[in-house]
Order: sequence, then C-alpha cells, then structure tokens
Amino acid sequence: MKMSVDEIKKILSECTYEQFMKQKEILKDDDRKSIKNLILKYENKFEMLKEKNEEYNYRKRYETELYEKNFKYIAGVDEVGRGPLAGPVYAAAVILNPKIDIIEIKDSKKLSHSQRTKISERIKNNCIDFSIGYATVEEIDNINILNATKLAMKRAIEGLKIKPDYLLIDALKLDDVLIPQMPIIKGDDLSVSIGAASIIAKVERDSYMDKMSKIYPQYNFDKNKGYGTKDHIDSIKKFGICEIHRKGFVKNFI
Repeated sequence: MKMSVDEIKKILSECTYEQFMKQKEILKDDDRKSIKNLILKYENKFEMLKEKNEEYNYRKRYETELYEKNFKYIAGVDEVGRGPLAGPVYAAAVILNPKIDIIEIKDSKKLSHSQRTKISERIKNNCIDFSIGYATVEEIDNINILNATKLAMKRAIEGLKIKPDYLLIDALKLDDVLIPQMPIIKGDDLSVSIGAASIIAKVERDSYMDKMSKIYPQYNFDKNKGYGTKDHIDSIKKFGICEIHRKGFVKNFI
C-alpha cells in the first residue's frame, strides 16, 4: 500500500541529505505528480544547502588554517558606524565555536534587519565568547574616527572573558594589541569570524540609535541610524545639532 502524500511529505521534511537519497530511491517508481514535485522540491533544497555550506567553508578558510596551526581561540573583530554624522562607533569581538557552523553568517550589510537580529542571537548563544566595545562621540571628535574605531575594537577585545590567541580584523591592524593578528580587506565578507562580529556590532549600534530616536525624534535616528541622509541633513539645518552629533562631521551643515 502506498503512503499518502502527507506521510511522504512529513518523512522528507525530517530527512538529512543521505536519508533523502534513500527515500528518493524508494519513491523512484511512484508516478504521482505530487510526489515527483516533492522530490524535485527537496532536490532543490539540498542543492541550495550544499551551495551554502560550500560558501560557508570558503569564508571559514582563514579560521580553518589557523586551527590547523594549533590556534585555539580565534577572535573576529569588526566595527560599525565609521561614516555616520551621529552616534558612537561600535565594535565587536567574537570567538566562534569551531564545532558549530552558522551558515547564515555573512557581511551584515547583506542581511536585512530581521535576519541580522536572529543571526546575532544565534551567534551569541553558540559562540565561545563575544564582547562589544564602543568609542563615544566625544572621543571621535577628539582623536578622529580612525583612532576611535581602533579604540572601540581594542575595548571589544579586552572585554572578552577568554583571551584570544589570534585576531582576524576587518581591514585594520591594532599596533598596541599584543596578540597575533591578520587584517583582512573586506573581512566581514571573507571571514566568518569577522562577519559574526559585524552582525553583532550592527545590531547593537542600531538598537542604540533606536533608543536615541525616542530622545531626539526630530532626527529620525531609528530610520537613518545617524547616517547623512537628505532628511537627516535637512533636520540638522532646521533644528541644529544634538548631543550625539559628531561636531567634526556636521560642521559643513551648521
């Protein structure tokens, strides 16, 4: 007696790739169109999953090489918020668990707000350690954005409970941090550890700017996150600046 479509659907929904291939062989002589469509659907699903895993392993190649050299705690470090006209610059440091793959990790800019929020929680719940650091608007104005970015990164690294034995950093080298490190251009898209840091830092900074929007609603920080959109610049011209604006960044508008 043939299984019903619903029964087969339930079995396939719970299959690993190996189990699916066995079920596919069992069902190869089933002529029902609905079953053929189900098989095609799961073939596509596993093909997409295979591609995602290959892409993830490619982005994990820096970490894999370092694990093979006996580095145990590899921290990815990235910043968010170098370009805005308002708000702190945030950084995160993340030591991923090499035994747990989170294949959704990628450059935070390539993810939606909803995706970033969910993936950030998965990273936090499954990583070995993570930490967040930031540099204030006053520090940005006093020491410039590049040095403030490095300061935020250093604070994120120092906030880790487990000391990393290697750092993968997006683009920058931290000369005053005495840990072996590798700066990687576009690292948030090329390294899973840096990508994880970019996601956490982005979620944390966005949350801060959402809170600031309630205090300073005239600037719509919840929408522009402090970046120099036309509406934001128009608001500065109309209302002047507030306490979280970077004076060195907005001097051309006031």
